Amino acid sequence: MQADGPRACRFGRRWYLNNESWHPSVPPFGEMKCILCWCVSGETHCQRQECPPATCANPARRDNPCCAKCRGECEPWHVGTAPPGTP
Repeated sequence: MQADGPRACRFGRRWYLNNESWHPSVPPFGEMKCILCWCVSGETHCQRQECPPATCANPARRDNPCCAKCRGECEPWHVGTAPPGTP
């Protein structure tokens, strides 16, 4: 007996259509923005976002909360303005 079409996936209390992707919500943490799940023919697949290794001693998570990056040695400033940290 054949199925009518691609099967949906269940994750937690929600159902997702075939080829649909989402960030899972895991209580008590909430939505996991650094993990992506997707549905393939009734099977749920999830993967954490891969990040390149940081090459400095104190990386920060500024633009992307999932991946830490090294800060530049100085912040850019524009001609005609005082550099950051000066009166």
